[in-house]
Amino acid sequence: MDLLPILSKVELFEGLTEAELADVARICKQREYRAGQVITSQGESGGELFVIADGFVEVLVSPSSQNLAPRTVVHLGRGQLFGEMALVDYGPRSATVKSIADHTLIQTIDRDDFNRLCEANHHLGFIVMRNMAADLSFKLRHYHLTGR
Repeated sequence: MDLLPILSKVELFEGLTEAELADVARICKQREYRAGQVITSQGESGGELFVIADGFVEVLVSPSSQNLAPRTVVHLGRGQLFGEMALVDYGPRSATVKSIADHTLIQTIDRDDFNRLCEANHHLGFIVMRNMAADLSFKLRHYHLTGR
């Protein structure tokens, strides 16, 4: 699978050169999921980022009270990602993500592989971390403005 067209559409990688995108593609590992399969579970430890190459996933969050059912936060598709916080911290997963389509193809990027790539290419690391900070800033502002 040619990952460059997919990775070039991922907001986290916006501003990377084609050569840098190719470097990112080289550390990707593909996984395939069927509808209903859990990809990550809220609360578990994680050390990888996930890019959706094809298919769809559902992101669910369980309230802190164990008596309430998980609620769907968002559906994601091709070119979108989840699990990006695992690239910068060692905290538990903040949501459960499951495939909602057969043949959902996911590209995973391991934190250690990504860190080595950033050490070898500081420009790549700067661009990705700047994009991640901008996304986090947007999410925090939205959260604050909606009063959640």
